[in-house]
Amino acid sequence: MIDQLTIDRIMDAAQIYDVVSDFVTLRKRGVNYVGLCPFHDDKTPSFYVSPAKGLCKCFACGKGGNAVHFIMEHEQMTYPEALRYLAKKYGIEIKERELSNEEKAAQSERESLFIMNQFANDYFRHTLRETEEGRSVGMAYFRNRGFRDDIIEKFQLGYCTESNDAFAKKALEKGYKPEYLIKTGLCYETDDHRLRDRFWGRVIFPVHTLSGKVVAFGGRVLASATKGVKVKYVNSPESEIYHKSNELYGIFFAKQAIVKQDRCYLVEGYTDVISMHQSGVENVVASSGTALTTQQIKLIHRFTNNLTVLYDGDEAGIKASLRGIDMLLEEGMNIKVCLLPDGDDPDSFARKHTSTEFQAFIAEHETDFIRFKTNLLLKDAGRDPIKRAELIGNIVQSISVIPEAIVRDVYIKECAQLLHVEDRLLVSEVAKRREKENERRTEQRERERRLQNRQQQEKNDTHSTDIPADTSTAGQISSTTDKEPSYPEENAVTAEYTSFIPQEGKEGQEFYKYEQLILQMVVRYGEYIMCNVSDEEENEHPITVTEYVVDDLKEDDLAFHNPLHRRILAEAAEHVHDTGFKAEHYFVNHVDPTISKLCVELISNRYQLSKYHSKNQKIVTDEERLYELIPRLMINFKYAIVSEELKHMLQALQQPEVASDEQQCNALMQRYSELREVQSLMAKRLGDRVVLSL
Repeated sequence: MIDQLTIDRIMDAAQIYDVVSDFVTLRKRGVNYVGLCPFHDDKTPSFYVSPAKGLCKCFACGKGGNAVHFIMEHEQMTYPEALRYLAKKYGIEIKERELSNEEKAAQSERESLFIMNQFANDYFRHTLRETEEGRSVGMAYFRNRGFRDDIIEKFQLGYCTESNDAFAKKALEKGYKPEYLIKTGLCYETDDHRLRDRFWGRVIFPVHTLSGKVVAFGGRVLASATKGVKVKYVNSPESEIYHKSNELYGIFFAKQAIVKQDRCYLVEGYTDVISMHQSGVENVVASSGTALTTQQIKLIHRFTNNLTVLYDGDEAGIKASLRGIDMLLEEGMNIKVCLLPDGDDPDSFARKHTSTEFQAFIAEHETDFIRFKTNLLLKDAGRDPIKRAELIGNIVQSISVIPEAIVRDVYIKECAQLLHVEDRLLVSEVAKRREKENERRTEQRERERRLQNRQQQEKNDTHSTDIPADTSTAGQISSTTDKEPSYPEENAVTAEYTSFIPQEGKEGQEFYKYEQLILQMVVRYGEYIMCNVSDEEENEHPITVTEYVVDDLKEDDLAFHNPLHRRILAEAAEHVHDTGFKAEHYFVNHVDPTISKLCVELISNRYQLSKYHSKNQKIVTDEERLYELIPRLMINFKYAIVSEELKHMLQALQQPEVASDEQQCNALMQRYSELREVQSLMAKRLGDRVVLSL
């Protein structure tokens, strides 16, 4: 368990720009930074980072938060995992007590799989360097490939012995569970229920996430060790933590170089990446022999718009990769292609040349993808008119997926010259294909929208019948101002709140918006003095925003509708008079990630409840108008919630089981009448009310 003091130290040390820039290319914009959002398909920068506030937020998809929330979302970590990640980054020691066996068993499966992979990685590396077999077989192979020791160490290469269960025995000896050996794919179970190593007799290439965690392994066969095994490469199967379509080999080691060079080289295999690094070209990643996926493309797109695909001249392989290139174009990336000399792949070519020579060759021989694809297909088409027509359709399809109109127009003109066809023909065909694709996407969105609406309606119908049998709800509004509140003093904001309004599916209601606005003011200004009140002896006492909200809710036996909102208000009331208490700092750094995430969202909205100019043109902020804004929000909230309660009471009265119960029906009708009077009084108090909305 990480204590609050350590959390505060981590949060104070973690600089949001430093954390986010490890994963996203950021550019200065005013006092903030902006980049492509890593959490959705972002074509134009919508992800903002505010160093002053220590927050990040995407104003398209809404995701963001502080440094911990970003790491949690980006790396799919738990709250403690993200804290440990940042503590390691900033050199902060976390002292934790030894976990009990029960607590170890309760740790997440995801964390256990990562731990299992890290143990395996350490084992393979140790076997390569420290055992006789590892040095004579595994290390000999790497050195024959020309890999230097520093490169072997950098990429954490390893070796698994010829014994087909040596690793399994070692892992079991260290106390690792067989189920995790199987789930990570490090071992498999035989028919007689014995564990066997998946990578026995192979050199090991670990696969790292963007943050450097080992998620999988690739093992290359060594014929002398494996005695005729024919499968050249064996890779980890997919697991809870590894999805091959989401990973790029070498991205962890390449990300900084990609940003610096503003270009990424895409190759096919592990050794291509390693050899290019050794030659000094570090901005390179590999798709590891799989077809390029949208997720992999987005991973590259976070760091650069420019991609050069390196081919080894195998025409069959190039044609098989064309679909992946179309996907790159669709993501709005600038694609170039470079063919290496016959007989060379990136691995062999890099070993023969220095970094300067390698990059000079690429600069001289690379060409844009559309020209490359057109020339490649023209060779096949020859003079056959049918094949040429198919070629034109193929090229048009590639151009049609490009999102930028200017880029499409440039390619259309270039292809018209190469194919000897009129511009207007290509323009027309591109327009038709784009229109057809837009119609398909519109229909798909409409189907998804209808499905969501149907599911939401089913949920609402279910909750609308959940009417409490007890009509004396705690959500009653006092009809007289001199009535004593029924809340126990010590539980004023945490008491269970019963309401006729269903708990879920009402987030779009007007009262809920006011509830969020009130909570936002508590988080932002909870400890601020809002006004002064006089006691019987005419002595003035300051009232904070938090105290005013709590007292005003108590006056009418009300509470927030959302339980999490009630908990936040309760904690604010508990600590508001603590020395040095700042509501915003307290809740943003809260030990409960659900609370901290919600509060970050509340304070990161880029609007004020109100802002106007006085006679001297000074901008009046919310902070200066708390005495006016808070009461206005409270009365709007009360009016909205009374109106909603009345609506649901009418629904309750229409229920057959309620209508047939005379006592319950009469009690509901009496309560309905009382609330109608309260609503009328509130309407008069509001007068020509100004509605404050999100």
